[in-house]
Parts: sequence; structure tokens; C-alpha cells
Amino acid sequence: MNTSQPDGWVPVEHRFLGLDRRQLRPALFVLVVGLVLIYGFQGLNALIPWDNPTKAGDVLALGDGATAVPPVGWQLEDGTLVGDGSGSADVTLVKGGATIHLQGAAFTGSATAFLDQVRRVEERSPAVTGPRASFTTDAGLVGVVETESGPRGEGLDAAFKLAAGAAADTAPALLVEVAAAPGEFEQYQDEIGAFLRSITPEERA
Repeated sequence: MNTSQPDGWVPVEHRFLGLDRRQLRPALFVLVVGLVLIYGFQGLNALIPWDNPTKAGDVLALGDGATAVPPVGWQLEDGTLVGDGSGSADVTLVKGGATIHLQGAAFTGSATAFLDQVRRVEERSPAVTGPRASFTTDAGLVGVVETESGPRGEGLDAAFKLAAGAAADTAPALLVEVAAAPGEFEQYQDEIGAFLRSITPEERA
């Protein structure tokens, strides 16, 4: 009896939908790397399903009593809601090809100086940077905002000190980075603006 198999034959236990399951993992890895290289992390976010959408009434706990109101319907990938813990300024919100990332830092100086430092340290892909502008939240925090656009899409950086008045200089700093796939920033700009205006520091007696 001839038990030899034809070239390219895949045993039944290694098949899935007619494909060789042993080849699926490296193929998926190549796909993920390709998405990151071509579209950045927005493409990767689109590939990975999340099911933690923000709802009306949700408030983010940014640590040290600071808060922000997330736009409704965005996926909360990282971050803590008020009532779920002490919170952290490390927050990531995603919707479609847009990402909002918050990160806190200890920094002595103004919001402008903080954003200058961020720009010096971070390596960015080639982009056209818009004029820097002052931005005031509903709670009276005065920060700075700078937009940019490039081949991978559009976005903005906003920097704040999480205190107002004389205490601002020594207060923790907050960086908000927004990145959107080409053509999507304008779609979400009202939600992003409302989110920035909602950032509120700890209430001090």
C-alpha cells in the first residue's frame, strides 16, 4: 500500500478552513507589522476589537483629584473612571482611526515649556506643524495646543499644568496627544475640543 502523500499535502489536524493552521500565526504577525508600518497604531487599533465604550455621565479619574469627561462612544483602552479607583493620567481613548492619549509627568515650569521639552525629546515622522495657541479649559486651566499634519494623518498636542494661578508652576503636567488617520481629524474635532475643555484639576480648599 502506497502511503506517500503528494507535495504540499496538509494533514487534517493542521487544517482550518482549508488553510494550513501552522502558517496562520506568522501570516498574522506579518499583517500586524504591515499595518503598523503603513498606517501606524491607528491601523493596529482597527484590527484589535475592544468592547469598553464610554457612556454619558462617565468621568475619567486622572489622579490627584484631576478629572476629564470622555467623549461618548469612544473605547477606553487604558484609564480609570471616577468611582473605580484612584486613577492615573495614563489614558487611551480610541474611535475609528482616531486616538486620544493622555500622559502625566512631573515638571516644574509652564505648560509652554513642557510642550517644548516634549517636542525636543520625541522623534516624530515628518509633519507640518501649525501655530501654537493658548487654550483655556472650563475650569480655568490655561494650556497650549499645537496641531500637525503629515502623510500618516493629522493630530494635535496639548499641554497643561494641573493647577491654576500661583500653584501652576509646581503642579503636575499633563500631555494630551491626538492622532487621526487621514481625513478623520475634522470628523472628531468637536468631541476632542469638548474633551480638552473638560479637564479639571483637583479642587483645593
